[in-house]
Amino acid sequence: MTRKILVTSALPYANGSIHLGHLVEYIQTDIWVRFHKMQADTQCFYVCADDTHGTPIMLRAEKEGISPEQLIDRVWNEHTSDFSGFHIEFDNYYSTNSDENKTLAQSIYRKLRDEAKLIDTKIIEQFYDPEKEMFLPDRFIKGECPKCHAQDQYGDSCEVCGATYSPTDLINPVSAVSGAKPVRKESEHYFFKLGDDKCKAFLTKWTQTPGHLQAEASNKMQEWFESGLNNWDISRDAPYFGFEIPDAPGKYFYVWLDAPIGYMASFMNLAQKLSAVSGQPSAETMFDEFWKEGSSTELYHFIGKDILYFHALFWPATLKFSGHRTPTSVFAHGFLTVNGQKMSKSRGTFITAESYLQHLNPEYLRYYYAAKLNGSMEDIDLSLEDFTARVNSDLVGKYVNIASRAAGFIHKRFEGRLIAQEERRQPEEEELEIILLGSEEMIARAYTERDFSRAIREIMRLTDLVNQFVDQNKPWELAKKPEQEKRLHQVCSESLNAFRILTIYLKPVLPQLAAKVEQFLNLEGKMGWQDLKTYPADAINAYEHLMTRIDPKQVEAMIEANKATLAPAAEPHSQARHAEKQVNEVQPAGTSIAPIAETISIDDFSKIDLRIARIVNAEHVEGADKLLQLTLDIGEGKTRNVFAGIKSAYAPEKLIGRMTVMVANLAPRKMKFGLSEGMVLAASGDTPGLFILSPDEGAEPGMRVK
Repeated sequence: MTRKILVTSALPYANGSIHLGHLVEYIQTDIWVRFHKMQADTQCFYVCADDTHGTPIMLRAEKEGISPEQLIDRVWNEHTSDFSGFHIEFDNYYSTNSDENKTLAQSIYRKLRDEAKLIDTKIIEQFYDPEKEMFLPDRFIKGECPKCHAQDQYGDSCEVCGATYSPTDLINPVSAVSGAKPVRKESEHYFFKLGDDKCKAFLTKWTQTPGHLQAEASNKMQEWFESGLNNWDISRDAPYFGFEIPDAPGKYFYVWLDAPIGYMASFMNLAQKLSAVSGQPSAETMFDEFWKEGSSTELYHFIGKDILYFHALFWPATLKFSGHRTPTSVFAHGFLTVNGQKMSKSRGTFITAESYLQHLNPEYLRYYYAAKLNGSMEDIDLSLEDFTARVNSDLVGKYVNIASRAAGFIHKRFEGRLIAQEERRQPEEEELEIILLGSEEMIARAYTERDFSRAIREIMRLTDLVNQFVDQNKPWELAKKPEQEKRLHQVCSESLNAFRILTIYLKPVLPQLAAKVEQFLNLEGKMGWQDLKTYPADAINAYEHLMTRIDPKQVEAMIEANKATLAPAAEPHSQARHAEKQVNEVQPAGTSIAPIAETISIDDFSKIDLRIARIVNAEHVEGADKLLQLTLDIGEGKTRNVFAGIKSAYAPEKLIGRMTVMVANLAPRKMKFGLSEGMVLAASGDTPGLFILSPDEGAEPGMRVK
């Protein structure tokens, strides 16, 4: 029986370029999909789309003097070019601004409203920009944090102290669109009743069912259930670029309502294309097979951990109560850092897909990411020095080297023909092949579980064994002895057969290189997973160099090129569309640096006790997306516990031992994670990210900053 799978990646927002952070997700998904497509008994589809609606799109198009449709069409072409460059092979890449998505979104809304009775309305008060004549979503408002009084904070949470609040709680709020002071205004909004008892009962069971979520994601859900599920505001007021809500003039679906439905719309569009082929089922039949409630097919979503709330709560509930199947699994991954730090324009590590492709082979990055990914929600780091060394060592020095060492002898001495299968066997060859094929199940399981790093480690272990086989048999010595002609043929043929097996194992990661090997070994169409045990009997083609080493100068040139890239871009630390949208929503020209606050007197300033502190310990805070827990030595044997909103910029282990500056006389503040006894000082500006302040060498804990 054929296994049928539908796979999606999070929809990239059509308001910025694809960068290396985004590519963690798309490369991860593509490897997983390619592995499954190599299985003879599996039908696997991979769909995605540009997420095209929302205020940021509308404002950017207005700024550029074009229509939103023109903007999203241009970005769609840029995105598809970037994905193609990295060999991301979608079966369909679509747009949420489509007829299929509009029809599905409105149909699902009507079912939630009329059949499930899960839509409610409520008058709410929001900030309104009197100059732009538009309501301002939370992330379009900036001001002073009402808790710690940090300047230039967003309307829903503080990046310094981690506090969450309502936009109306902000001190001295300012519209991030026009700079005007917003006013309060009432409006009727539409809500999906996520807090309804039947929703909570369903989601409690769904999120705790093994296999639906990773363990750490399931635990996160429990925290949200304990704090209470809130009804979800699914409407926005005009002006807004999106779909109008049925029977509600001037009201539009919030982008997060129709965006995940874009998965369904992209698949519907694919089904329409496939149904045009003679003998294929109708688009409606195919769509129902994958999306109707009770479907026996499988549905997998790959996402960044920052959009887990939407995909593990809103999305399953939306599907369930509109008569559709729910996901088989939602796989969340972590963020990307470069050289241990958040991607940075000033350091040249905010690297776009297009810029990378101008300097380096995309399969270098595919391999390096695969060697780092383990199926968890942990962040991964792209160490550019390690990247260069690992690619050069593993791919060129070990793997490709096998083919280059054997192919020349086969062509020069044996007219390009491998030894006949009945003549190839020697005990050590049999043992080598048994070892190589003996890892098939383990490697397949690692791919299935998205533990690509485990698969790569095993493949490289096998690669080392093959190189040992070559070294022990020394074909270059055998070639000097006429009486060893047959043995030379055996050794080189077995080396290339082993190279073929390794290539099949690596094919999901290195599709372009695998295609070159297929052509070289004359095996087009004969390198699926089921072909592992098939010995290549035909003559091979002339060997051509398969891959070159990375020259460190290429990496340096890429870094230098990106240092000059100062155009506004999405927050690099997040892979998924949610955080990118948020940042784009609040970064109009001229607002990347916080304005100078109101002047204070010297007496006011003298009340602040700034002290040098040494970070003696730093830890992640379970359940907190932005906070690290720091233990600070402030001299005289005293320590302070401080929660700092710097997780996006620093790995905990990188902070231990560093000196910094803290506000020592800030009143202790009770947070849900514990008591915070001060504040660490950090800076931010044009360069994305936060940077803790550090004193010059020689400063000691407890010294007062004057």
